Amino acid sequence: MSDVTPILQFGTSRFLQAHADLFFAEAGTPVAVTVVQSSGDAARAGRLGALAAPDGYPVRIRGIENGRTLDEERRVTSVKRTLSTATDWDALCALAASEVTAILSNTGDRGYLPMPADTAPAFDQAMSYPAKLFHLLAHRQAAGGAPLTIYPMELVPENGRVLKARVLDIAAANGAPAALTDWLSACVWVNSLVDRIVSAPIEPAGAVAEPYALWAVEAGPGVTLPCVHPAVQLVPDLEEIERLKLHILNLGHTALADLWAAEGADPDRFVRQMMTGPARETLDAIYAEEVLPGFAAKGYGDEARAYLATTLERFENPFLDHRVADIAQNHPQKVERRIKAFTDWVGTAGPAVPRLQAIIERATS
Repeated sequence: MSDVTPILQFGTSRFLQAHADLFFAEAGTPVAVTVVQSSGDAARAGRLGALAAPDGYPVRIRGIENGRTLDEERRVTSVKRTLSTATDWDALCALAASEVTAILSNTGDRGYLPMPADTAPAFDQAMSYPAKLFHLLAHRQAAGGAPLTIYPMELVPENGRVLKARVLDIAAANGAPAALTDWLSACVWVNSLVDRIVSAPIEPAGAVAEPYALWAVEAGPGVTLPCVHPAVQLVPDLEEIERLKLHILNLGHTALADLWAAEGADPDRFVRQMMTGPARETLDAIYAEEVLPGFAAKGYGDEARAYLATTLERFENPFLDHRVADIAQNHPQKVERRIKAFTDWVGTAGPAVPRLQAIIERATS
């Protein structure tokens, strides 16, 4: 694998370590990556160094796959360089203006939220990710670089369209000339959806994850897959799979976080431990009486039942120490996107949703 890194990745999370970075290492033609820390968190400096270690870092895959037990370690060697926007902005700009052909990101549920610094005329570490991306792309355009492919991986519906709109809004606020705006629009802004439960970190870099993994990329003009890997799929439309993941798997996780908080918020309680007793009974009732009928009302009844069966198996995975405390982070935003968005989507065509409505009210009170 060459040390030239065509992929520039914003985010150092254990999810990315066990998802995209693992796929790049396992691809038919391996892909090299430069990982960028955009938060500026000095406490994660050790992680940055370990990500690019010459012998890679470990990902432990544990679970049940096609009826057989899987418990194995894989090495991720795709990360060749790490940078921080807080300390390496000039080097990052130089890299983005030369060897990079694609940028991917997974900046969390709050990653696109505007920040006061976003309208500043020059880069500022206090900017949101879209503003940092704007200044990076503007530097590439000024250096004569070709438009890029942008792969956002945040769990935001139509994430490519949303990120493009944010970047263009920032460009307008900065008085960007038409040549730059046209160049930004010529970039390929990809809608995608990702799925894998990554339950625990391995220090200083690495993670424990389930066997199931998906990176669905929505087809469109100029869209290509970032690598060739069984988990990376080109699909004609993300609507169905996006709804299933967001409003079954993710909704279930957020419902469990609400139940966990009512139980006393034990920081060491795992998802698999909540798959028995009263919490499981409540979750089953939410699915059976509110979620599945809602999907049926929208024409996805069979697909929802099949996806739910797989989801419950994933929740019950005896190997994964998936802390509910991790799921509960940014809980109000997750309730808005995973639960309220479901009730809004189903509307009056669906059933009454008293349990889901109660979760919404608790999250906004």
